[in-house]
Amino acid sequence: MLWQERLKRPSPCTLHAGTIFAYGQTGAGKSYTMEGKDDPADAKGIIPRTFDHIFSRIKQDGSKDFLVRASYLELYNEDILDLLSNNPNAKLDLKENPDKGVYVKDLSQVVCDSREQIAKLLEAGRKNRSTGATHMNEDSSRSHSIFTITIETAEKLDAKAAVAKPGKKEEESPICVGKLNLVDLAGSERQSKTGATGDRLKEGIKINLSLASLSNVISALVDAKASHVPYRDSKLTRLL
Repeated sequence: MLWQERLKRPSPCTLHAGTIFAYGQTGAGKSYTMEGKDDPADAKGIIPRTFDHIFSRIKQDGSKDFLVRASYLELYNEDILDLLSNNPNAKLDLKENPDKGVYVKDLSQVVCDSREQIAKLLEAGRKNRSTGATHMNEDSSRSHSIFTITIETAEKLDAKAAVAKPGKKEEESPICVGKLNLVDLAGSERQSKTGATGDRLKEGIKINLSLASLSNVISALVDAKASHVPYRDSKLTRLL
């Protein structure tokens, strides 16, 4: 129902930049909402439904060429880790420049030609995610994950029009780019309920701090009187 009414309409195929995430306390079902199950079909989460929608739209549109790239990272204790890397424990740096904006240096970008290929990337990256047991959730996400789909598209040139006339340059079609961040947030926690100690407690503190930063950014964005949006307070808000 949520997919049909709210989420199916926005798509990188319409060349927007956007983010979809589920928010709530640990054990509330955020990972299930975002990922779901492949079987039965109506148990699919937002991320696999997005895969279906994007590649269905691409298949239907014969007037454009498309290039689809995917990346998958997690924020664990405020460290950025590449879930598609051969070394998923290597910490990556968050950079910024005038041309690219905010980006993660050396983050894997994988070209995907089909729904099946991009789904395999999600499954491979999921196996590298940081999880752990608490009193509230036996398989609690201990990190925020961001699966990013970037689509480049350009109009196909007619074969005849593509042949440059003498003295004229070959016509080029402009390339448009859309990006969609699909985020599985770790849940907010209270130590008194989770019983977390040691590493679990440290993870919970970092999770709560980044979620508080996200909440502050959202509050500032919807407040017409706000003069400052605190994007730089956490790596999560800078990335999104």
